[in-house]
Amino acid sequence: MDPTSLAAAMAGAQMSNVQMAIAAKMLRMNADAASAIVQVLDAAQQNLASLANVAAGVGQNLNITA
Repeated sequence: MDPTSLAAAMAGAQMSNVQMAIAAKMLRMNADAASAIVQVLDAAQQNLASLANVAAGVGQNLNITA
């Protein structure tokens, strides 16, 4: 095996390590984003549930003259 092909193989292995690290980082970011979305949806559901018992007509008239 000549030194050039050995160097190319080492460079390819190093690049593959970098690509795997980037892919792992992106997967973690996607998992974190999915977790954040779930938290936002859960909070929205809780807010919606707290407004379910509000009387009809509340929030329809807004006085903007002040």
